[in-house]
Amino acid sequence: MTADDSFGRLDDDDYPAYTMGRAAAMLGTTQGFLRALGEARLITPLRSDGGHRRYSRYQLRIAARARELVDQGTPIEAACRIVILEDQLEEAQRINTEYRRTAESSAPSASA
Repeated sequence: MTADDSFGRLDDDDYPAYTMGRAAAMLGTTQGFLRALGEARLITPLRSDGGHRRYSRYQLRIAARARELVDQGTPIEAACRIVILEDQLEEAQRINTEYRRTAESSAPSASA
């Protein structure tokens, strides 16, 4: 990968750009918390060639939401389940909106 390729990926939400230490610092949490989210299968970090965990911005947003719930007293397993369900609901709503847009644009006009 060239430097030009790397810079192009900086806007990619799924690019694993953050080390575990940096991710934990950005979230104001511990590395153990990030490991726990991995064990609960909420997020699965990619691994560098050396085996170190690397996180994407999308994964950090998911982890931040889980942390909010845990900080409010929700057990980590329940927080992970809530975040998964919220993510699934958001995706279903996005698909439904797209479906409606497609159906409206392909519907015959009333003036015909």
